[in-house]
Amino acid sequence: MNTTLCVCVHHSLAIIYRVAASMVGGGCLADIYLPRSNGVVSTSVNDSTKYSNGLISRQLRLNHQSSNLWLALRASNSILAGPTGQLNIFCPAKMRSQRFLAVYPLNQISNYEGQSRLEFQKKVYFKNVHPKFPAGGKMSQHLEAMKIGETIDVRGPSGLLEYRGRSNVAVKPDKKSPPNIVIAKKINMIAGGTGITPMLQLVRQVTRDPLDPTQLALIFANQTEEDILLRPELEDIVSQFPDKFKLWYTVDRPTEGWKYSSGFVNAEMMSEHLFPPADDTLTLMCGPPPMINFACQPNLDKLGHSANSRFAY
Repeated sequence: MNTTLCVCVHHSLAIIYRVAASMVGGGCLADIYLPRSNGVVSTSVNDSTKYSNGLISRQLRLNHQSSNLWLALRASNSILAGPTGQLNIFCPAKMRSQRFLAVYPLNQISNYEGQSRLEFQKKVYFKNVHPKFPAGGKMSQHLEAMKIGETIDVRGPSGLLEYRGRSNVAVKPDKKSPPNIVIAKKINMIAGGTGITPMLQLVRQVTRDPLDPTQLALIFANQTEEDILLRPELEDIVSQFPDKFKLWYTVDRPTEGWKYSSGFVNAEMMSEHLFPPADDTLTLMCGPPPMINFACQPNLDKLGHSANSRFAY
């Protein structure tokens, strides 16, 4: 199936796009909504298949550098959804002014039933802003400049981890291998910036199911308080499910009155705000590679979390 997404931008909303302070990353948030056909949810997950017939229906500003775009599937039997925890939806687009194909990963947030729409968050890397990247981000600028009625293709999602509900986690060693099933009654999450995407997807899935006993703890790292994506939703979930979800922030540059941590994620922070190592505890990480490699992994080692009990997106 080779299909197209029709883009319809609502220009009436006051959306401001700015270049991210860090050029690392550029991930996107994606919300997946499943349509129903004759009362049955239609699913067809294949990361090599392209999906079509969508349009951007809304834009929301998330913070000073990121905004949401919504794409709605028009065909009643079409789907664009995947298992919880699978991260990337790929968005290939032929640039109007240049003859090449760019592939852009859109990081999935969640898969709500009842509607056929895709939501993702994008950062725009404009040209002539960062001296090391004078051309800016070709794909993010392309998405920013799209007009009503223009089209893009998407395919996916894909990923090595799938949350199957009620503490059951399937993890593939590689793309071709069968998954190993892990029972994780407690899940630690460490996210940096747009690395919140798979974590929020998991948080929504667990808290949406009253019979899911899984407990979650999240450390969310950002450069400034202003950079914290989706903060109102995260804190609303904490207030509704205090026994299921713990949340802690750390920022590089705190302002006066900041009541959370500052600086890089460290062992003390993990020890205080994450679950301790155990056979039924899994730790997930998503963020810039330096955060994963130099802050998360060494400190998890120091605290006794085994390599088999952690997963980095």
